[in-house]
Order: sequence, then C-alpha cells, then structure tokens
Amino acid sequence: MRTGESLPSVRDVLALVETGRWHWDTAAGLVTVDEVSARLLGLPAEQVTLTEARVRARLHPVDWNEITGVVRLAVAEGTLAEVRIRIMDDQGQVVRVVRSRSKPTFDPLRKAYLLTGTLQEVTDPAPGTPAGRSAVTGDWRRSREAFLLDAGRALAEARSTQEVLRVAANLSMPGFSPDGLAVYGVTGDQLTVIGHHGQEPDSEGPFSMPLDTAFPAAEVARTGRAIYVSSPQQYRARYPLTWPLAERFGHQSWAFLPLTASGRTMGTWMVVFAHPVTFTPDERSVLTTVARMLSQALTRAGTAESERALTNDLQRSMLPRLGPQRIPGMSVAARYVPTGGGLQVGGDWYDVITLPNERFALVIGDVQGHDVRAAGLMGQLRIALRAYASEGHRPDAVLSRASRFLYGINEADPVDPRYATCLYVEVDPAGGVLDVARAGHHDPAVRMPDATVLTRQTAGGVPLGIVPDADYPTTRMVLEPGETMLICTDGLIETGGHDLDTGWRRLRTILERHQGSLEELADALVQAVHGPSSHHTTGPLTDRREDDIALLLLTRQAEDLGAGAGTGPGPVRQALRRTMLTVEQSEPERVAEARQHLREMLHDWCSPDQVDSAVLLLSEVLTNVLVHTDADALLEAEILGGPEGRRIHIEVTDGGADLPHIRTPGELASSGRGLLLIELLAHTWGVTPRGTGKSIWFELDESDSPPEGADGTGGAERAAAPTPHEERRLHEERRLHENRATP
Repeated sequence: MRTGESLPSVRDVLALVETGRWHWDTAAGLVTVDEVSARLLGLPAEQVTLTEARVRARLHPVDWNEITGVVRLAVAEGTLAEVRIRIMDDQGQVVRVVRSRSKPTFDPLRKAYLLTGTLQEVTDPAPGTPAGRSAVTGDWRRSREAFLLDAGRALAEARSTQEVLRVAANLSMPGFSPDGLAVYGVTGDQLTVIGHHGQEPDSEGPFSMPLDTAFPAAEVARTGRAIYVSSPQQYRARYPLTWPLAERFGHQSWAFLPLTASGRTMGTWMVVFAHPVTFTPDERSVLTTVARMLSQALTRAGTAESERALTNDLQRSMLPRLGPQRIPGMSVAARYVPTGGGLQVGGDWYDVITLPNERFALVIGDVQGHDVRAAGLMGQLRIALRAYASEGHRPDAVLSRASRFLYGINEADPVDPRYATCLYVEVDPAGGVLDVARAGHHDPAVRMPDATVLTRQTAGGVPLGIVPDADYPTTRMVLEPGETMLICTDGLIETGGHDLDTGWRRLRTILERHQGSLEELADALVQAVHGPSSHHTTGPLTDRREDDIALLLLTRQAEDLGAGAGTGPGPVRQALRRTMLTVEQSEPERVAEARQHLREMLHDWCSPDQVDSAVLLLSEVLTNVLVHTDADALLEAEILGGPEGRRIHIEVTDGGADLPHIRTPGELASSGRGLLLIELLAHTWGVTPRGTGKSIWFELDESDSPPEGADGTGGAERAAAPTPHEERRLHEERRLHENRATP
C-alpha cells in the first residue's frame, strides 16, 4: 500500500485475516453473521440471520452455557467478553475451535443483551500447557466446575466470619492459586479490614481508611466494579499514592472484587498472586463466582454472629450471674442450656433473690414455648417475681401476684396467651428451713449425704397466668447438713424422648453415682441429658435440644453434721438419712405420699418384710392422727447408723392432747389395733408428750429376723408371741389397713 492511499474497509481487512463478524440481540433471539462467521459455524458462506436455536445447535452444549456466564461478567465489569467455542458438526463431532470477542451492552428497558463481535478460528492448545490453561475447554473446565462445587459446599458450612476466611484462604483454584487474600468491609464512610491471610499479622496496612482514598479496594467498594491489576508496573501507574502499601509484599498480580449482598456492596475481596496473571475472562469468571459465594457466606456468618451477640446480651440481662455466693453454710450452682432454635435464651429461667433477715429465694420457671415471645415474657415475669419477693411477701403471695400479673398480659393479648410453671423456694440458711410454693412445676429432689435421692412431695397450684386469683399453698421442709436439693425445668427431665418417670430415673442415677463438687454435679446432669456435641461424637444423646434446660442445685454444707441419736437407749448413732413431711387434715391423700416417701428412703434396706412393716406402722399412725384429732401430722424419719448396724427411727407429732393407750378390741371392732400393731412389729416404740401435743415414735433395727420377746424400752411391755389365729388376724388387719389408708 502506497503512502496517501486510502485504507481498505474494515470488512475487507477482516476477510483477509479470516475473521468474521456477528451481531446478537437476545430480546429478538436472532443472530446475524457474515460470510466468514457462517463458514466457521459450518454453514454456507453467506450473510444470514439465524435463530438462537440454530446457532446453539452448532456449538458445544457446555460452551453455550459458558457464553452466557462470560457475557454477564463482561457487562458487570464493563470489559470485553472473550470465550473459546467448540464448533460441532451434524454428527456431534468437534470440527474446529473458534475464539469470539465482543463488547456486550445491556438494555434495561428491553431487559436484553446486545452484542457485536468477531469470530476467528484458533488452534486448540494441548491440555496442561499455559495456553491450555487459558482455554475454556477440556479438563480445565471440568476442574473448575468441581472446584466451584467444593468451594460452595465449604463456604456454606462455615458458621463464623473466621471460618469463612479460613475456607477462602485454603481454596485451590484450578490453574491459578492465590498466595494471599484480604477482606475489607464498609463501615459508614470507612473501609476496614475484616480479615486477611498470606501476610504478616501487623502488615495489612491501615486498619481503616476513608472510602474516597485512591486505593483499589476502596474504589471497588465505591463503584461495585471489579479491578484487575496484572503487573506491578500497572499498579504503580494507576495507583501511585497507595503503591508503597503494596510494594513491600512483593506480589505480581492483584484482583479486587466487590462483595455484594442484596444489591448492596458490603465490601471488597482482594486476591493477590506471586506470579503474573493475565486475568482472562475464564479466570475472572471463577473469581467472580467465588466472590459471590464469599459474599453470601460472610452475610450468613455476620447475621449469625449478630444474632448470637444479641441473644448472649439478652441472656446476660435476663439470667443472673451467680458468681461467688456468700451464703453462710450453703452453696448454689446453676446451669442454663438453650434449645437449638437459634436463640440463646428462651422461656426457661432461674433466679437467686436476696431477701431481708439474711434469707434468700431460689426461683425456677418455664414460660410456654421457646421463641422470642416466650423470652420476652420470661424477662417480664422474672422482674415481677423479683419485685414481689423484694417487698417481703411470703412464697404463696409472691406466686399469686405473679399469676395475676401474667393473667393481665394474656388478657391484653388474647390471640397468643402464654402460661408459666414456677417453683419458688424461700431459704433460711441458719436452720436449713425451706418454704416451697409450686405453680404447676415439678417437685424438688433431695440427695442425702449417703447419696440416696428422694423426690420431695410439695403442695402446689395451677400454672401462672391461668386464673387471676390462684392459691399456692406453702410446704415447709428442712435441708439437712450434707443434703443437696435439685430443682429444674422439664427440659432436664424429658429431653431425649423420656417421660417424667424414665427421665427422673436417669437423673437419679447421676445424682446417686456422682462424686465431686457441686459445680461438677451440675455439669454432669447437663452432660447426661444434652450429650456430647455431634461435631465430635455421635450417639443416642447427641444434640438433644427439644427444650430449654434450667437447673439449680442448693447444698447445705456438712461441717455441722454431728452425731444424732434415736430416742431409745443404746450407743450413739449417726444420722445417715433424715426427712420431714407434713400431712394436713385437709390432705388425707398425702398419707399415700408418705408411704411412698418412706419406701424410697428404705430402698436399700436388707429386709423387704421390715420395709412393709415400717410402711404399715407409719400409715397407721398418720391415719390415727387424722381420724382421732383435729391437728395436722408432722412426720420425721431418719436412718441411724452405728457399730451394730442401721436403725430406722420414725416419729409422728401432732397437736392433740390425749395420749394413746393400748386397747384390746373385739374381733368385729373397726379400730383400736394401731398400738397393738406397733407393739408386735416394732423393736421399740414410745409416746413422748410435748408442750402442745405429743409424738408417737417407733424404731426398727435392720435385720433379717422379726423382733423377739419384749425389751420393755421406750414405753409399754412387749406382748407375748401371737397365736396362729392372731397371726392370721394381723395379716388380714394389715391388708384391710392398706386398703383403707389408700386415698
């Protein structure tokens, strides 16, 4: 071509270099190609307008999907779309490989892409070579798809921001693995470093910088467009002010990609390479896909961490921190385990309230449900209970006022009424006296010094919030030195598919076998129910979180545990177990509870016949008090230990003034045989007058043989051995008495 001659047309130049032209309108679904492009597609060499379906039929199916992804990426980044395409014949065989380059634009009104580009045949590079790595064909594509699947799965499983960063740092991208990364977040008008990998801990540069700084990560956060820097020279020329920050690391290539969530740029992901990277469309596509997954993972992790922080603060504000409780002669331990529903606090709660006169109160309760509303009601109810208790009200009055308070809340919101169970215990540390009021909650359990566990029956009322004026009777009991009381919510009992019966048996085993401190006992109870974490161990107790778990343990220290003695003569004996129970005139059904209570106390007694005898005599004495007096009966039972073995001492006190005496009833008499049964079955017994009332007591020594003869101690002379007729009568009397005393 001579100087001054006009340049040939673009069409002629492209034809000379075997480069075709094409235009694609995705809204119309039509592709227009010239003669060269038509020939490269395996069609007659003429300009023609084709449908998308016809063009797609000439391309490898995988490559067609690749084109759509590259086009979207190019529009997002404002760059050229470059892709290698395998052309197929009618038999499905690859006839050639072409390279397409285009400048796509997006029409928001038509919601369509418009592309004009070129098509040129290229030689398919051998797999494994640098050129082969850049091609979107063959093994590289399969490796990339497998990598993205693995990366997506790993990022989806990350539960915290640090886990997400560790996963991103360990990603091995196919063909171009990064040597370091950093994640920047946007806080107000500042760009902050969330985390980094691949550089010294103190070398991530400034902790924060303004968004208008001439720094690639800040520019990406402002504009939402990715920036690729392929060489140090390009970095220095484009960002001279911040080049000194990057120069000292010795990296050769950088990629800065926006982290976008819900259409908002939340930060920037910086990926650095120790070797030059050209950032082909294929490589940019991989980085962009990982950035999207990383954005979603960071969003999920951030949301989860915010929820955990919120619920942890909520838990700290709603649940007390016991700390070192300075209670003279007593110790308290507490545990709370939320359900697996996401909240760290639910409807269960516990509280320890300081009361006047050096007393304190233990409260445990469960609001129906374990959602946000249950947590809110729990907080209100806990504050109300604390206020009522601080005013000096007795346990029954505290629960009555709390029930009226929750009933008023339910009246204001009748669509979703909630109720609550509660156990309130007022404790006098000086004497170990416990006044218990119960609103539909479980009874407390007591672990005695010898590890025997008894469920202490207490009077109770309906759950809080059901009726405005509910009554909650108070039960008084004594926590002896060395004893530990457990109160808990039903999550500790029923979690893991248990009912009340099997759940208590599980807890009883832990209480009886544990040897350690009170804090260790609390941990053992939770571990037995909640089980090990499923991330470490599998088994029948893994992650059993059907309900919240709350428990309180109260123990009376045993340093004051002295030697107690029975009323009868003999060597000094130490009290191994001791329990008290009140049977009121209006509650004759508690006679059956007292019998069951005594059987539990004598669970390891060597003679079953003696257990039956003790239960029969107790039932007889309690029934006589209810029938022949107008007073309540106070039961005190203790097992004494000494050199000669164990002895059970049972004493029933009432306010009646008349002293009992032995009678000889006729065969048809309906009463008068109580003391006769005591005389025949007890080893020793007696009647002790009190200032107001009296006490009837009897004792049985642990042995395999029944009492022989009369020892004359403790009261009346023992009668002679019964005749066979009397034995049959006593057996029938025992059977009739059991049936009569059963409520």
